[in-house]
Formats: sequence, structure tokens, C-alpha cells
Amino acid sequence: MIKHYLLAAASLLTLGSLSAQNVQLHYDLGRKLNGQDQAERPQLTTTVELFRADKWGNTFFFVDMDYRREGVTSAYWEISREFRLGKLPLNLHLEYNGGLSNSFSYKNAYLVGITYAYNRRDYSAGFTLTPMYKYLARQDRPDSWQLTGTWYLNLAGGLCTFNGFADLWGDRHFVTGKNTTIFITEPQLWLNLNKLPGVDPAFRLSVGTEVEISSNFAAMDKTIINPTLALKWTF
Repeated sequence: MIKHYLLAAASLLTLGSLSAQNVQLHYDLGRKLNGQDQAERPQLTTTVELFRADKWGNTFFFVDMDYRREGVTSAYWEISREFRLGKLPLNLHLEYNGGLSNSFSYKNAYLVGITYAYNRRDYSAGFTLTPMYKYLARQDRPDSWQLTGTWYLNLAGGLCTFNGFADLWGDRHFVTGKNTTIFITEPQLWLNLNKLPGVDPAFRLSVGTEVEISSNFAAMDKTIINPTLALKWTF
């Protein structure tokens, strides 16, 4: 699972003191879906996210770790830094992607672009849109592109949160090396238990689901849909 939806949920660019961290646990339900046996998919994934804003912009990162019976089998992370461009609703966006598994390393990717962010006055909803130049390290044709969108929507006074991201980027086919376009989106729906009557507001546990929808991503030339059941603790 590759995620950066917190860029929407926490990209309240006018609040310089804003910070947010969370830890998620996802149980994957997609191993027998899509008309094929995805036996190699990990059953459990943990995600650690941090977002912190300051007077210059914001910093965001996440780390995904996949687990099988033998333990952690892969780790992937993304980190980005954004710098405000005056009073415009625009940020200069710098990003790095990379990771490794117990059998190979993900090739590094470096991105630069401009983020447009919109938030309602009460921050009940918002979105970001970031077009980027993407450098695919250690590839014959490293120059590429990526378009990322993120969103968040708080419903019923914050009891439910619908958020997610969508990525579209140019890459190279694993087998043929030809140019290909990859799409992935991961919408999430959370029930925030501390918004229920009688629950301590400090009990920041959420239960929910995520649906990973991808085309040409882990399985080239295929569209894959993989749902999860999830828990999240927000600090």
C-alpha cells in the first residue's frame, strides 16, 4: 500500500502550528479477488505517518511495512517538503520515494512540482493537486511525470472521515521496458470512535476500510482491486 492521503487531510496551509501523526494496521482481503490467486500479497501492513506544518510550509512522510509469517518482508517510504509561495494557495513540492524488500530494492524516484491546496473555511473538506516532474533513478529513460491528487471530507461532525489519494504517472514496463502509464488510488473511510457519545475525546482510535484500485501497478497490464479492514490511532 502506497499512501499519501494525509497531504490532503492535514495540508491546512494557513495553520503554521498544525501537526498530526498516526499509526495504521491493515488486514488485506485481496488475496483471492480479481479472478486470480494473489498468494504473494502480504496479509498485514502497518503504516506510520507524520505531517508537520511550520511558517515556511510543511513536511510529510509515511513508512509502509508489509508482514508475512516470517516477519517484515518489505518496507517503502515517501517523504516530501513543501515551501509556501507567498500568499498564493501554492507550494513548491519536493519529494523522494524509495524502499526495499527481502529480495530486491525499489529504484529511487525524485520529484519536484507545485501543489495547489483548497480547504473549506471550517476545514471540514479539502483537496490538493500536484503536477510534478519525476526522475526515475537508474533507468535508461529517467525523465518522467506524475500527477497526484488528495482529498478529505469530515462527515457528521467528524464522526466519519472519507479521504484518499490518486496517483497517475509515467513509468517503464517491467518486462518490455516500453513506456507505460500507472494509476493507483486508495480511498479510505473511517469511523472515529472518540466522536461517539460517551467516548473519551482522547481515545483516538478509528476503525475503517481502504480500497486499493490500481492499473499497471503491481500487476502490469491488469486492473486490481484490493480492500482492507483497518485500525488507526491518531496521536
